[in-house]
Parts: sequence; C-alpha cells; structure tokens
Amino acid sequence: MAHGMKVRGHCLVWDHDHPSWLADGHFTPDQLYHLLQEHITPVMKHAGQIFAWDVVNQALEATGNPKDSIWYNKPGIGLSDKDTAYIEQTFRWAHDADPGAFLFYNDAEGEGLNRKSDAIYAMVKDFKTRGVPIDGVGLQMHISRLDSDSQPITKNIERLTKLGLQVHITELEVSLPVDSKGEARKEDLSQQAEIYAAVVRSCMKNPGCTAIQTWGFTDKYSWIGSHTHGVRGFALPFDRSYRPKPAYESMLKELAAGRQTAH
Repeated sequence: MAHGMKVRGHCLVWDHDHPSWLADGHFTPDQLYHLLQEHITPVMKHAGQIFAWDVVNQALEATGNPKDSIWYNKPGIGLSDKDTAYIEQTFRWAHDADPGAFLFYNDAEGEGLNRKSDAIYAMVKDFKTRGVPIDGVGLQMHISRLDSDSQPITKNIERLTKLGLQVHITELEVSLPVDSKGEARKEDLSQQAEIYAAVVRSCMKNPGCTAIQTWGFTDKYSWIGSHTHGVRGFALPFDRSYRPKPAYESMLKELAAGRQTAH
C-alpha cells in the first residue's frame, strides 16, 4: 500500500447492522447460505491489498455460546445444529476468496481469562487441529476499568500464540469517567497511561502478538461519548485538539523498550 500503510478489513460477518432488505427478507437457510457466500467472495476480491480481515466479529456470548443471529440460528445458514460450524464455513469461503490474506476471528471482552476467552480458545484450537484456514485472533480491548489487570491478557495471548496463531489487539481504548464539563481527572489520565503501557507490554512480550491498533486516535471522533451519553470519554491517545496525552507517551516508551529487548 502507499506510504507503507497496511489496511485491515473489518468485518465480513457480524450479527449487527444488516440492511433492511436482508433483516426483513424472510430468507430460507439455503438462501442465506448462498447470500453470505456471495457477500464474502466479491467483497474480498474487490477490495484487494487487504493484509488482514476480521472475518467474523463478536459471534459468541459472554457464556461462550454462539450468539443468536441471522447467520447462526435466526434462521441461520443451515448449520445451527453444529455449534460454530457457520463460523468455520465463513473462514473457508474467505480463504478461497483471498488465499493471501490473514484471516482473524475478532471479539470483545475475551482478552483476559474467562468463559468467553476459554470458548474462543477452544474454537480456534479445534479449527487449527482440523485445518480450518484461520490465522489469528483479534482482541478488541474496549477497556473501561481503571483497575484492569494485564496478567490475564498476557496469559491469554500466550496460549493463543502457542496454537500457531497470531494475536492482534484490534480496537484498544481506555475510557475514563468525565465530569459535567466533559473533563477527566488528572489522576485518571495517569492511570490510563499505565493501562495502555501494560497492554503494549503484554503484546511485546510475545512475538506472536504482531499488531496493536487503537479504535481511532483522537477523542474528537471517538464513539465513547455518544455511546455513554457523555458519562465517559478521553479514551484515546490524542485529545480532541489532537494533542498527545500521557497514554501516547507511555505507549511509545513501551514500544521502544520492546524493540530493545528484541535485539
């Protein structure tokens, strides 16, 4: 790509934001099967030069079970009696469409060690064992707790990469509570910087963690304010005026330290 930049494709399959013709179309499973295949194949072929795709996004519940969705069981593509088989099928279609792209399963709230991350691990381990074409797992990391512990993140990254998968941190942000003027406390900004640094450190400890991307870079265009009705904000490394925050400096420091350790 121009200027040495890489583009990530996000995402091919999700249970959200479908056009009305699809959501209200009353299609049969067989029709949905072919519609999904006909969506994945031309999108990937048309896009070109996409180095990694989030093939399936947020397909599991916190319990680890597949979410109800048009693709899974409402009515689904005809594989709802086989647990994660519909996810497997989308990866096979994606690989056929673009054999050179890295293919990822992407999800939220599974970055540490819990029922959801255990289910993700079991699913991708099964996929790798049976030769399903999957290259990695994306950990979103929409962090909202200032007491976030990085150790479970480090352990989860380690077990995933031991399967021969890459791990990408795909949607990192650390949101803060804000006051009536939309301002965050100085001490919270310092704690935010520590969390950003810890996440980068967790990734840099493992060569199989090969990408870190934040969900935007400036608070000016962050989704957090509208999503929380103005209760939270200041989530990204640059403020609304594009000035770097302590989080930015802490990430640079950890990246530099990681490079030195690697050499």
